[in-house]
Amino acid sequence: MTVPLLDLHAQYTPLRQALLDAVTRVCDSQRFIGGPEVEGLEGELCDTLGYPHAIGLSSGTDAVLAALMALDIGPGDEVITPTYSFFATAGCVVRVGARPVLVDSEPGTFNINTAAAIAAITPRTKAIIPVHLFGQAADMAPLVEAANQRGIAVIEDAAQAIGCLYQGKPVGTIGAIGCFSFFPSKNLGAFGDAGFVTANDASLAKKLRLIRTHGMEPKYHHHLVGANFRLDAMQAAVLRVKLPKLAGWSDGRRANAVRYRKLFAEAGLGEVVLPVEAPDRTHIYNQFVIRVPERDRLRAHLDAARVGTEVYYPVPFHLQDCFADLGYKKGAFPIAEAAAGDSLALPIYPELTDAQQSAVVNEIRTFYRG
Repeated sequence: MTVPLLDLHAQYTPLRQALLDAVTRVCDSQRFIGGPEVEGLEGELCDTLGYPHAIGLSSGTDAVLAALMALDIGPGDEVITPTYSFFATAGCVVRVGARPVLVDSEPGTFNINTAAAIAAITPRTKAIIPVHLFGQAADMAPLVEAANQRGIAVIEDAAQAIGCLYQGKPVGTIGAIGCFSFFPSKNLGAFGDAGFVTANDASLAKKLRLIRTHGMEPKYHHHLVGANFRLDAMQAAVLRVKLPKLAGWSDGRRANAVRYRKLFAEAGLGEVVLPVEAPDRTHIYNQFVIRVPERDRLRAHLDAARVGTEVYYPVPFHLQDCFADLGYKKGAFPIAEAAAGDSLALPIYPELTDAQQSAVVNEIRTFYRG
């Protein structure tokens, strides 16, 4: 049995006609940049999140970059980020000329260590970027309290976590700006790169809208130096078809996580450490990440058995060549380094069948038990 890490065909097939109709609608309109599809999606995202401002952008990476630009973060500033995340979290900080200040992960959830982040604040700190990693919220309350006391912005990297809740509030609506990705592998994925940002403050939202169009309003009149971060109408139309399905898809992922826990318990595989669900947070399982001994050998075994896996992420930021000038050394962040060495993501997409999940667990049992 083949079990891919992600099966986008399974999602596409039942929506095929609605998606083709949406694409055709855009083609017939010949409105490819901005316009009613983008505006419609933004309004629907506001309704979904219960938040006043959602601004469509070209990608999740550009969402983080636009957030930093909107907060006037640049040379001489520090931004605290976890060392264990997708590259864009720290990469965007460097792109605006600021310095990433890296901290270790929280044991169990892989998210930013809140106490370490607060301890890393200096007079040069302008922002903290907690990442809601793998679809589970970081511990936001102490971060927001510490940031508010010091006049520091909190930028939520919610690229993997749309629909996730923290203490009953959707992630991306807790800090100053929330950053989201619609990369095809996300719980809500476009037909290419796309993303959006959220903001509660009207003036900040206006600035973000200016930044995405070269600071231009009206045409050819520029109030600031922005960039081309526009969301195209084709992606917006696709996402409008998919958005009503999001809650059900996330429920499907959670149901699959419950099934994995049952299957692993029945298999008696004590060496497999399953994902931790922290209290007061929902986990939408953009990834189902286990921790295992002999990770790379297990991955090779699963690959030979036609079971898809992925390693998120094999090299923390502080050990990346491009960040060598930050001065961190191996051993600086032991929890993140350990996670990078033994974590493995298993298939978790909502269309995954019982038989496929059983096959995944059976192959892992075969590897460890023979």
